[in-house]
Amino acid sequence: MKTGRAFVTCVLMAAGSAELGAQSLLSLPEASQSATVSQRVGLTDITVRYHRPLVNGRKVWGGLVPYGQVWRAGANENTTIEFSTPVTVEGQPLAKGVYGLHMMPGTDEWSVIFSRSSTAWGSFSYDKAEDALRVTVKPQPSEMHEALTYDFDDVKPESAAVTLRWEKLAAGFHVGANENEVTLASLRQELRGGKQYVWEGYAEAAQYCAQHNVNLEEGLTWANRSIAVEERMENVMLKAQLLKALNRGTEASAAKDRGLAIGSVIQVYFFGRQLQAEGKQAEAMDIFRLTIKRFPDHWVSHMAQARLNSAAGDYAGALKEIKTVQGMDIPEVQKPNLVNLAKRLENREDINK
Repeated sequence: MKTGRAFVTCVLMAAGSAELGAQSLLSLPEASQSATVSQRVGLTDITVRYHRPLVNGRKVWGGLVPYGQVWRAGANENTTIEFSTPVTVEGQPLAKGVYGLHMMPGTDEWSVIFSRSSTAWGSFSYDKAEDALRVTVKPQPSEMHEALTYDFDDVKPESAAVTLRWEKLAAGFHVGANENEVTLASLRQELRGGKQYVWEGYAEAAQYCAQHNVNLEEGLTWANRSIAVEERMENVMLKAQLLKALNRGTEASAAKDRGLAIGSVIQVYFFGRQLQAEGKQAEAMDIFRLTIKRFPDHWVSHMAQARLNSAAGDYAGALKEIKTVQGMDIPEVQKPNLVNLAKRLENREDINK
C-alpha cells in the first residue's frame, strides 16, 4: 500500500512539474539562458535583462510567437528594460525606472510596450492598464540569429537604438537622452560634494558649458567660483571664453589679458599653439610675441621666435632659433620634435602648417 501511495505521489509531482513548464523552484540550467546588455548614452544607462530562447528549427514568427498577441520579448520571466534617467522612446517621453518589456509582433508593424509591472512571469498576466508607453516600429530582415539577441545600434552621444534580433528578423526602437539636461543636473549634484573645494571641479563644469554652448550664465558662475578657490590661467581664460559667448566683449578681453598675465611661459606658449590648431594663426602670432616679451631668455621663447620667423618666410632665421634651443637644457620629450622641425625648415617648409 505504501508503494502505491508513493507511486501516486510521484505521478502528481511529475504532473506538477509539467504544469510549471520552464519554471523551477531550484537553480538549474535553463534552455533559454539569461543575459544582460547595457549601454551608456551621455550619462544615461540603459540595461536590458532577458532570457534567450533558441529557434531549434521551429517556425518563430506567426508560429511560436503568434502575430497580434502580446509577447514577453524573450523567454521565462519578464524581459525588463531600465533607464537611469528620463528618456524618450521613438520621440515619446518615458520616466526613469524599470519596465516590463513586451512586444506585439505583426506582419508589417510591431507594438513595443513598456509596462509599469516588471516582475511578472512573461506576458501571461500582462495588463494594458499598466502601460507606461506603447510605440509602433517596423520589423526589418536580419541575418540569422539562432538565439534571441538584444543589441545597441547607432550609438550616438545622445541616442541609441535598442534592437531585438531573432531568427531572420529584427525590430528596434530609438531611445533618446537629453544629454545636456542630464549632465547639468549631474554636475550640480557633484558640486555639492567635496569637488566644490578644488578649482578643477568648478572649472570642469564651466568647461562643459563653454564647449556645448549651453547654460552659459551658470557656467560663468562656476568659472568665478573656480577662480575664487584658486586663480589660474586655465580658469581665467575659461571665464573669458564664457564672457565672449555671452557677448560681453569688454569683460572678455579684460579676463583674457588677466589670464595671459598670470600664465607660465609654457601655458602662454601652448595657448598660442592651441590657437593655431583652431586655425587662428594671426592671434597665435600675437601670443608668440607676448611669450618673447615676457620670457625673453626661456627656451620656449626661442620656439616662439622660430614660429614667427617661419611664418614670415625666414626659414634660415627660424632654423637658427631651433638650433639654439637644441643647445639648451630642455625636456627630453621635446628633442625628437626639434629634430623634425629642423628638417622641415631645412626643406623650407613652414613649421606653422
